[in-house]
Formats: sequence, structure tokens, C-alpha cells
Amino acid sequence: MLGRGSLVSSVPPSYRGHRYPVEVISHCVWLYFRFPLSYREVEELMLQRGVIVAHETVRRWCLKFGHAYAHGLRRRCPQPGDKWHLDEVSIKIDGVQKYLWRAVDQDGNVLDIHVQNRRDKAAARQFFRRLLKKTRTLPRVIVTDKLRSYGAAHREIMPSVEHRPHKGLNNRAENSHQPTRQRERAMKGFRSVGGAQRFLSAFSGISPRFRTRRHLHTAAEHRLEMTVRFTTWDQITGATGLPTTA
Repeated sequence: MLGRGSLVSSVPPSYRGHRYPVEVISHCVWLYFRFPLSYREVEELMLQRGVIVAHETVRRWCLKFGHAYAHGLRRRCPQPGDKWHLDEVSIKIDGVQKYLWRAVDQDGNVLDIHVQNRRDKAAARQFFRRLLKKTRTLPRVIVTDKLRSYGAAHREIMPSVEHRPHKGLNNRAENSHQPTRQRERAMKGFRSVGGAQRFLSAFSGISPRFRTRRHLHTAAEHRLEMTVRFTTWDQITGATGLPTTA
């Protein structure tokens, strides 16, 4: 079975009709999804660098290119690990409780994220099917909390996979929700299910790519790793890097 890394496309998104250069567009999108910033704060940061761009333009760029950039980064990721951690948390969208389902592998790489109305067997089954379709592979083991919906869906969708229902073993998935919670607070909540899904799909593909486990590396190793990741970003966006001010 092919890994995602073998599906890499070198063709960046089309910027036809945009009067700003790709370096400005990609940098604004990177700022918004990488850091807990509003569109107006991205506008202010760009103004400090001498680039005049309206916050509404930044919003349209993020909507148009965020998902494409995230997809490009995901296609360059290696094959997912064989141990998957699944978890769900409640979120408020326009004042209504919804559930955010997330799957990560043993290295913390986000495999999928999905907003649903419930956390019953049907919702778990839908998330399992979506996850298998997206990764195109079966894990060796899945780790979940003790929500019974997981067990019911597991027996139906992937009975050959080992299932470990234990809350204490699932810190990997639970910790992966923290950046989302941070953005949720910065954005003062999500206004619609579709908007939340669009943002989180792009956010989960872009932000983790630039959040390395800094404590495990020396300063030189960290700089080298980030340089590699920025080079990959420029490749998938078609940019050459934003010039620095003197």
C-alpha cells in the first residue's frame, strides 16, 4: 500500500488573478494558522514589514489556500505509524454543543479531525470509515478512552485491529487537543460547523508541522529542522521566501 509520501505533487496552487505576490499570500496564511492571531493582527504584522494588506483579504486567502497548503504538507508526510490514538472532546459552536473527533499516531502526527453532532456508535463508525479512507491503511492497534461507542464501531469496522480502551493510555490524543483549545479561545469560539471543520482541517495540517518537540533537540538541530520545514513550505506554496527588512 502506498504511503502518503509517494503521492507528492510538485504543482503549487494557482495564484492567477491575485495582485499580491505568492510570498506575501503564503506568509499571511502561515502566520494565521501557525500562531493564535486574528486577521487584523496579521494585517498589522504585515504593515510593520511595509506590506499593506486588508484583514478581509487575509481572511479570503486563508479560506482559499489554507486547505490546499495543508493538503500539500500532508502528502509529504511519511506513512502513518501503526499505533493510533483516538479521542473526542466537546466544543461549543454558536452556543450548541458539538463533538470534535481526532486521531493521531504514536508520533503525534494528526491523521484526521472531524466535527460531529454526537459521540454515539454511528458517529464513531463514521469517523472510523473516514479515517481509513483518508489514510488508506490499517493500524496495528488503536488506543481510546472507555467510551463504549469506540468498542461497538471497532467490532464492526476494523475487528482485526487490537483495541485498547484505557483512559490513562490515551494522553497522546488528549494532549493534541490543546492547540485547538488555544485557538478556540483566541477566536472566541466557532460560529458554524462548516467553518469549524474548514479551519481545523487546515490548522491541523499546517500548525503541527512547525511545532517541533523543541526540548529534544539542540539549538543547532532545531534551526536545521526548521529550515528544512520552511523549505518544504516554500515548495508546496510556490514561494521563494519573504524578504527580511534591513
